[in-house]
Amino acid sequence: MGDLGSALFTLDEALGTIGTGKFNVVALLFAGIGFASISVEMMIQSLIGPVVQSEWGLSSSEESMLATLIFAGMFVGAYFFGFVSDAYGRRTSTIGSTMSTLGAGILSALSPSYKWLLILRCLLGFGVGGGHVFISWFLEFAPTSSRGAWTVSLSVFYAIGSILGNALAWIIMPRFGWRWLNTISCILPLLALVFGAFVPESPRYLCMKGRTSEAYKVLQKIATMNKREVPNGTLVFIPSVKQDEENISTDRTPLLSIKEKTGDSESTLRAVIQLFSPKLLKITLLVWLLQFFSMFSYFGIVYLTTKLSTHQNYCQPSEISPESTQENASYKEVFITSLAELPSAFFAAIIVDRVGRKLNIGIISVFVFFLLLPLMWPQSDIVITTLLFGSRFFITAEMSVVSVYISEVYPTAVRSTGAGITNCIGYIGAMVCPVVAVVLIEGCHQEAAITLFEVAIVLICVSVFFIPLETKGRILSDVVQNDEESSDHYVRSKN
Repeated sequence: MGDLGSALFTLDEALGTIGTGKFNVVALLFAGIGFASISVEMMIQSLIGPVVQSEWGLSSSEESMLATLIFAGMFVGAYFFGFVSDAYGRRTSTIGSTMSTLGAGILSALSPSYKWLLILRCLLGFGVGGGHVFISWFLEFAPTSSRGAWTVSLSVFYAIGSILGNALAWIIMPRFGWRWLNTISCILPLLALVFGAFVPESPRYLCMKGRTSEAYKVLQKIATMNKREVPNGTLVFIPSVKQDEENISTDRTPLLSIKEKTGDSESTLRAVIQLFSPKLLKITLLVWLLQFFSMFSYFGIVYLTTKLSTHQNYCQPSEISPESTQENASYKEVFITSLAELPSAFFAAIIVDRVGRKLNIGIISVFVFFLLLPLMWPQSDIVITTLLFGSRFFITAEMSVVSVYISEVYPTAVRSTGAGITNCIGYIGAMVCPVVAVVLIEGCHQEAAITLFEVAIVLICVSVFFIPLETKGRILSDVVQNDEESSDHYVRSKN
């Protein structure tokens, strides 16, 4: 395209030139607070269940139903807010998800009965289910060279939320009860709503909708906050498309008519169909398996923390301690093991851009496997706490890398829908966890419960091994393409 080409710049080139700075910190705070609110809700759920069971005289199956329904709500919410994100905008979806979490959280604190609590916790799960959109939104602002580290940094907020949730439970629950705990946990989604009023829409999403002038204005705002300048010239958006279909013969092409390809009226059906297209089918199925067993393992370890020590003593009557002592020990152990998530988040941020995503997931999973193995047999409280601390450290790092990988592996046109459906599959695994952790452990079948978690860890390794795409160092793709084309586009964009 001669001289005209020199006057054009792409979105990835602009983000690379603008770099990171004050805006990225503000964006991290918004996405991080939203992410932390999810963590708080998930952590306090594992602690509210036993208290509600005792207060309302519930059975073990009724207690596990509280957790199962919140995951059922997350299942629906993950897909719904993923669709909203791809059809109407990332920012719109995050705000809607946060409002749902806030409203349901406040109302659940007022629940007059077990049935109402079930309904409202399910609605809260619906809002929490949209949490993956925070990752998609934040991911699309980061330069390629540091995308992994910036995105994994969200895990620091998730870890802070986990620690905060357990600390609040330890302080508030024994003194004021679970209702006040539910109420105070709503402060974080309220803060996320405040931040949401000041953050812009993703420029990559705007470009995909053909709204390049709006995307350019967003880039100008980011550049101003980062004390940089947008490249001289005209912003063009070149979606990563098949060369044999589009007959691309130059390194730069004027803006394509994206609206014709991704109209809102057909975006849902088109996105779902693309997930099962020949180019994405294998990735979709394997990523589903990866997320299913990752969430099964992560939430399993969380529930093991609250159940294993107490019910090991229950299964060995000679070692039974007073109920109040067991309750205090449970809060203490949960808090201690939750502390593992903070260094884990920093650990994941350091390694994610140094080693491939797939290799990271595989190696970390091996550590989890060997840390869980001794828990198949009765251990002392200090050994249990130590092993669960280590397990939670590595499973949190693994989940952090998986979250980035899932968002990167799908093209922009279907990113939130693909991640949303993948999280739906993951939440099915999470729904199974209470049955394993509560029913099997309380039934004194500790060996069987740990065996299931070990099998899940092995299947994580198998799933990630067969996924054909490594995303480390690649620019984000925009529409369905094969691996070779992605590599060629990456090389051309670097040149």
